Amino acid sequence: MFSFLVDFLMLGGTYAILSLGLNVQWGYTGLFNIGVAGFFGVGAYVSTILVQDPINVVGAGNESITVHFFNLPFVVGLLGAMAASGIVAVVVGFATLRLRSDYLAIATIGVSEILRLIATNERGITIGNRGIENIPQPLHQCLVIPVGANPAPPCDLFGIKIPQFISLAHYDWFYFLIVLGFLLIAFLALERISRSPWGRALRAIREDEDAALALGKNTFRFKMQSLIVGAIIMGGAGSIVAHMVKFIDPSVFDPLQRTFLVWVMLIVGGTGNNKGAIFGAFLMWAIWSTTSRLNDILPPTLLTPLGKIDVASQLFGPIRIMAIVIALEVILLYRPRGLIAEEKHTSTKIDH
Repeated sequence: MFSFLVDFLMLGGTYAILSLGLNVQWGYTGLFNIGVAGFFGVGAYVSTILVQDPINVVGAGNESITVHFFNLPFVVGLLGAMAASGIVAVVVGFATLRLRSDYLAIATIGVSEILRLIATNERGITIGNRGIENIPQPLHQCLVIPVGANPAPPCDLFGIKIPQFISLAHYDWFYFLIVLGFLLIAFLALERISRSPWGRALRAIREDEDAALALGKNTFRFKMQSLIVGAIIMGGAGSIVAHMVKFIDPSVFDPLQRTFLVWVMLIVGGTGNNKGAIFGAFLMWAIWSTTSRLNDILPPTLLTPLGKIDVASQLFGPIRIMAIVIALEVILLYRPRGLIAEEKHTSTKIDH
């Protein structure tokens, strides 16, 4: 139960970060990005490539191949992931943001699929479908003493060897603080800029782009900035998840979990409201993750007139999707603006 709670909080926090990134793009500006998985996956892979040690893999002809990574600190990987996702957003934005919104949707999902294929086929960089294992976790060697190590090995802190200064029984709680810290920074920054002239310009574009143009706003520039900011946040989430689970493969580009689910979280929580984006993320992740606990309640197999059904492989997936879809339908019927609707932004000054 303890490990389930920690995993729930960490993964729920990363989905909340993704939801905040999408809220900048769709909730603030009306940019229809259905390639969230692409920005997330880029962040995961770039961070891993920057931080991972060189590893040996067996090639197609059973020959040993060394895949060279950069062995840099986690902070460098995180910043690199955010920068790489932002660069992808620039490329997509220049190609689509001057056109109708549906072109952005087509481009983002197309780029996401292209990136998945690159991750699958460029085995010299990503190791393909085998994935990259044992991704280093930040300060893990400084906070956890290996079993049987006496004395504890020195800690490599940014290239400096120092004695190990603490031993945590549960490293996951420390990593949760990293997730929480990133989430809080993203939330506070977005709350501040949402009330700034920049945030008001984004909402003006969302409501009526022609009117914003008539007022002299450079709508292309504002939309590009919104797309980049959201992508940077998504890339950061990808980096955090990669180092959390210590393994990535091309499934990080899965559109079901990394795009569809994030959209549901934002719609349920409240489009245009950062608090709603976070609340919706944790609520929908609770529904998604608790269905995995059904194996403690249901028998492993069920006998039906059509034969024997393997509950874990044949029922959990449909039950999970049905629960998510039902929750979405209920919210759209009774709270179409989300559980925490967007706040009305009005000026406190009235010109006479």
